[in-house]
Amino acid sequence: MESRKTAVLVLADGTVYQGLSIGKIGTTTGEIAFNTGMTGYQEVFTDPSYFGQILIMTTAHIGNYGMHSEEIESDSIKIAGLVTKKFSEIYSRPSAVGSLEEQMERSETVGIADIDTRSLVRHIRSKGAMNAIISSEILDVEVLKQKLAEAPSMDGLELSSKVATTETYEVKPENAQFKVSLIDFGVKKNIVRCLTERGCHVKVFPLNSTKADMDSFQPDGYMLSNGPGDPSAMPASIQLVGELVNSGKPIFGICLGHQILGLSQGLKTEKMFNGHRGINHPIKNLKTGKGEITSQNHGFVISKDSVNANPKVNVTHVHLNDNTIAGIELADKPVFSVQYHPEASAGPHDSRYLFDQFIDNMKQYKK
Repeated sequence: MESRKTAVLVLADGTVYQGLSIGKIGTTTGEIAFNTGMTGYQEVFTDPSYFGQILIMTTAHIGNYGMHSEEIESDSIKIAGLVTKKFSEIYSRPSAVGSLEEQMERSETVGIADIDTRSLVRHIRSKGAMNAIISSEILDVEVLKQKLAEAPSMDGLELSSKVATTETYEVKPENAQFKVSLIDFGVKKNIVRCLTERGCHVKVFPLNSTKADMDSFQPDGYMLSNGPGDPSAMPASIQLVGELVNSGKPIFGICLGHQILGLSQGLKTEKMFNGHRGINHPIKNLKTGKGEITSQNHGFVISKDSVNANPKVNVTHVHLNDNTIAGIELADKPVFSVQYHPEASAGPHDSRYLFDQFIDNMKQYKK
């Protein structure tokens, strides 16, 4: 990496890090966040929920197993920028189809390597989420600070429309037993895969679809996908989900879908001081008493006070690190959602049972 250009990272509070450029030569802004996963960088970078975020990977080596054709969650890298300690442009995995560097260049992803990511993460953990800028073309810190001041805050930012499908499409397994209308807020491919593996014929609908559009498929249930941005900035989606709930059909929501479901039932969401991002987050299922290790990626949560004040909503899961709301269900309808990722790609798979629960709900409803 000796021949690499210099790159600069500037945080909104004025903190500056200097390193070496990776990916595309350019400039990028976004909210800086960190992911604690030791593996699965490809799945993370292609997750649409990360759109608009500059991501620090806390594991020291990134890129060393290249890119694999079956480990993508969308059509391109979705993070706004990458920050890492050691970046490898060579890879040793026999089944890899290319390097991370090549994919970053194709997706026009700007990044910075060779910085002290441990000190950076400690800084963000103490100061909270904030915007940042990376540049490998402009090295004047004062100019970068001016550009950074123009970047929008994640609070109040609607981003789903930038990553969701604009056209409906279907994924149908052989011998499908159920039909699911999925509303795409920025869906991961593995959510669709987890449904088709369980005998679901899935039709994916664009963000601006109506209940009538989704019902034209005559579904047995509705799926509310993950996605990026602030859920409270999506009033039309909140209204749509409220209408879907009133139908009485089974509903399963994940991440942003979970938050929008909560908002549709009069709950409130709030921005977290630091979000949850990684593949080792401990959750407790309050119904079974069991723990699960989960994959997470979110910067907003449903407010605990608003759930406690609503008798129609039950808390089903809590996050054991900070006791935040990690899952809810409606008391009188087959409707539930979780704040984390049960489709978990690259793992762990402790929470896959939630898809089975959704299937069971559709079986009961069909009866």
